[in-house]
Amino acid sequence: MDAVALQLILGRANLTAGRLRRALERLGTQPGIAAAAALIGESTPLLRGLGLPPAASRWLSAPDHAAVEADRRWLERQRIEVIDALSTAYPSRLAAIEDAPAVLYVRGAAATLSEPQLAIVGTRTPTAPGRATAQRFAAELARAGLTITSGLALGIDAASHQGALAAGGRTIAVLASGLDRVYPPEHRGLSERILTQGALVTELPRKTAPVRWSFPRRNRLISGLSLGTLVVEAAEDSGSLITARLALKQGRRLFAIPGPIQNLQVRGCHQLIREGAKLVEGVGDILREITELSAKLDDGRPHSSADQVTPEGLALDKEHKILLDALGFEAASVDMLVERTGFPSHCVVSMLLILELQGAIGGQAGGRYVRL
Repeated sequence: MDAVALQLILGRANLTAGRLRRALERLGTQPGIAAAAALIGESTPLLRGLGLPPAASRWLSAPDHAAVEADRRWLERQRIEVIDALSTAYPSRLAAIEDAPAVLYVRGAAATLSEPQLAIVGTRTPTAPGRATAQRFAAELARAGLTITSGLALGIDAASHQGALAAGGRTIAVLASGLDRVYPPEHRGLSERILTQGALVTELPRKTAPVRWSFPRRNRLISGLSLGTLVVEAAEDSGSLITARLALKQGRRLFAIPGPIQNLQVRGCHQLIREGAKLVEGVGDILREITELSAKLDDGRPHSSADQVTPEGLALDKEHKILLDALGFEAASVDMLVERTGFPSHCVVSMLLILELQGAIGGQAGGRYVRL
């Protein structure tokens, strides 16, 4: 049985990455997807004894190989990649959460899943200013080098994807369905645009329709892939608050944009701020926090090949390249870089933050920076 077949079988078993790893450890197998073959065809009692749930045990004991081959043909036709949690290609930030899925289905640029990301979420029925705010923040953060992650829903989600796309940045849509059932249907066109500058991702196999329980489940992936979550317009009962609280539980930064007290759509944001979310007035508020968290999450953890970024390998836009060239290999201050590049100081600060986040430069005492 080859690796793809094993991945597809695991994908339909609906396992978390943790349960899969623990089951394989109890069997004493070597790490890697090939080890999963030891689970296929075993008796249901044995699989239950390894700590696997009843439904997963029954499926792994006698998988429908015809369905698996149909899934394989679908992958080939749609150019979909399957990433399993036993692979170094699996996004490390997502792997760090308690209930990360054992398998991800990705259409588009799978490498974007390991890029520095910020999730932007909010109400499906935003005000016009709320929609514009989401688009503007997404565009500015995308220009700063962050990938914008959201859920493809109506309202703030769509505005966030659109803002990143308009800025020429990268964006990821996390689906609450299989990749063959884009929801909502009116966003099929948007999903195709996202594929040109990012990816669609889900943990759910082919022919899985979106149902009520799948949206909160999807939300943990949105926050889990990201360094932080920004909430733009959310009522007190908004589903976006689920994503926000998941972000805190996962140890990620939480940001919220306040608004007029007459606007019922911002009461959820005000509630989050009272509970400890960072009040955001501009992009700089986010970038400073994200840089600090990225260093914390990266400290001491194994890196996948996608994480091992060197300055020569960075996908930088023209302005970031100019700034990096101006920095050279001797320490320089923000004022020196403003003089060398002619860029406004606030732009230099934002770009330095994202270059530091990507590992291209390092900060030194006295507010100076140096290339690594």
